[in-house]
Amino acid sequence: MPKDENSNMQAESIAISALAFIAGDAELLPRFLAITGIEAASIRQAAREPGFLAGVLDFLLAHEPSLMRFASETGTDPASVAEARRRLPNGDDRFEAST
Repeated sequence: MPKDENSNMQAESIAISALAFIAGDAELLPRFLAITGIEAASIRQAAREPGFLAGVLDFLLAHEPSLMRFASETGTDPASVAEARRRLPNGDDRFEAST
């Protein structure tokens, strides 16, 4: 498997883990749904859209406490979340931070 393809698969895996983390959190899920405008019943369908997984990582990257909790609970290096974001469709470094 080519290195880029493997890296892209790892990026997708991190984003899917992040989505599961958000979906399992009673505080984060409503915030994610409100910010994205997606209804809970539509998440699976939305996840198939290009850019959705990048948006999941944007959500985490925009709120450092959530990012750090995700990293701690999943054993994921926070820097790898930003790298995964760049590797996903529509990925770049232009996410906005929130407080």
